[in-house]
Amino acid sequence: MQNWKPDIESVTGPKYLAIAEALARDIEAGRLAGGTRLPPQRALADVLGVDLTTVTRAYGEAQRQGLIEGDGRRGSFVRQKKAETSKVRYSEPADTGMNAPPEVPGALLTAAFRRSAEDLLARADMVAPFQYQPSGGMVAVREAGADLLSARGVPCHDDTVLVTAGGQHALHAVVSAELQAGDAVAVAAHAYPGFLSIARRYGLRLCVIPSDGEGLDPVALDTACTRSAIRAIYVVPTNDNPTTATMSAERRQALAETAIRHGLIVIEDDVYGLLPERPLAPIATHAADRTWHIASVSKILSPGLRIAWLRAPTVAQAWRLAADLHETAVMAPPLNAAIVADWIGSGVFQQLTGAVRAEAQARQAIAAKFLELESYRAQAEGYHLWVPLHPEANPGEIVNTLRPHGLSVVGSEAFAVDRSLAVPALRVSIGGTISRERLERGLRLLGALVAPNASRKISLV
Repeated sequence: MQNWKPDIESVTGPKYLAIAEALARDIEAGRLAGGTRLPPQRALADVLGVDLTTVTRAYGEAQRQGLIEGDGRRGSFVRQKKAETSKVRYSEPADTGMNAPPEVPGALLTAAFRRSAEDLLARADMVAPFQYQPSGGMVAVREAGADLLSARGVPCHDDTVLVTAGGQHALHAVVSAELQAGDAVAVAAHAYPGFLSIARRYGLRLCVIPSDGEGLDPVALDTACTRSAIRAIYVVPTNDNPTTATMSAERRQALAETAIRHGLIVIEDDVYGLLPERPLAPIATHAADRTWHIASVSKILSPGLRIAWLRAPTVAQAWRLAADLHETAVMAPPLNAAIVADWIGSGVFQQLTGAVRAEAQARQAIAAKFLELESYRAQAEGYHLWVPLHPEANPGEIVNTLRPHGLSVVGSEAFAVDRSLAVPALRVSIGGTISRERLERGLRLLGALVAPNASRKISLV
């Protein structure tokens, strides 16, 4: 395809990587078939208005990724896919009901992972990813996490930041180290099921605090603390799962002041906090001595990486917890941790996050086409919806109707602290592996099912 021309005008990073990524996208989308001849390097450089060395590096990068191959004077060609020889078959991921970031077009995450893995493993000193790790994780990975959190104003350094095998691992460690059976924890009426399961396992007493569009009400929390002994508070301050509520800067400060006044432990599960283009300062910036702050890659880039950072209030608490982390999961995947740390240092993490953000915004635009604005709640940069239902609606029937269409929908009872008091609603994930086309079909049906004049005979739809 002698006239192939990638669009790199809006790219802020290295142009050679942008050209290589454009190649990957077009090959993945089928716009460049196997065996296609690419433009000569000098010709492409002239068309794009870049140096010849930039195109040479781009073709070299694409060849290193196995996307293209050179044939001497005949030029460069898109590599033909080899016939499958492996006996292992990977099926389409099943719907687990988990909320996952949307896959971005062009297999950017896969390309970035492959590139960083090859670069790291080519280093002569890189033996750590295949060995047991020190308690708390590799120093370089802790430092990367500290850099990420410090940029958001969280007081921390590598001695107070631990590497965990995902946010759930971090939650488990904090609860096991800081709380005991019978301790009361303040939560919203609907909360992340992963925390609810941990609370049941450890015999915690959950105290429901009234909430509004920004989450927990600090005045109501203050009143509850004066009436009973509350030990801790659990919050998802940005794009709450499931309600999508995001606390304002003022709300975060008010909650921090309430926690300080009553001596509460703050468990800040800020797994979506890095996704907004202009993220708000976490509660940990206002109550540093009381807050355990969790930042995870699972809800920002991919759940398969299993990397999160847990920021402890003090060095002593961090290293006491490191032993608990080792006992429950030994360590986070070392190679994945090294790759994510490399991404943070090189700026690739921010680029990938931006790509996920853009895809989430595109999917929110699709939701806005088929759902009435007042019928659901969402964050513009998030990838799940909270859809309140009519009191007489049957969430289970709606979920079963939508499941064959590939839309991941979970009823509100899965998030309810007290299921007998659950408000009829749905948490709808618009991320994961579902394509935009299938998402559009699923949301069109959802819009019809939750419309005010929709028939209650769901089985007839």
